[in-house]
Amino acid sequence: MPQGKPAGVRCVQLGADNLCMIFGQPERPQVCLRFQADSEVCGDSDDDALQNLIFLENLTQ
Repeated sequence: MPQGKPAGVRCVQLGADNLCMIFGQPERPQVCLRFQADSEVCGDSDDDALQNLIFLENLTQ
């Protein structure tokens, strides 16, 4: 997404399994490369992580 990813818009690089399709590729954005998983953001499960991301996305809309 050359112009950035707007809040509420799914990343075009996420597959149906919610995994990054360009993980490990040189074209992967720096923001993704620099992200460090943390329990405050990711919680204890995939559902926690998704709910936290939805909350953060809503804050930035």
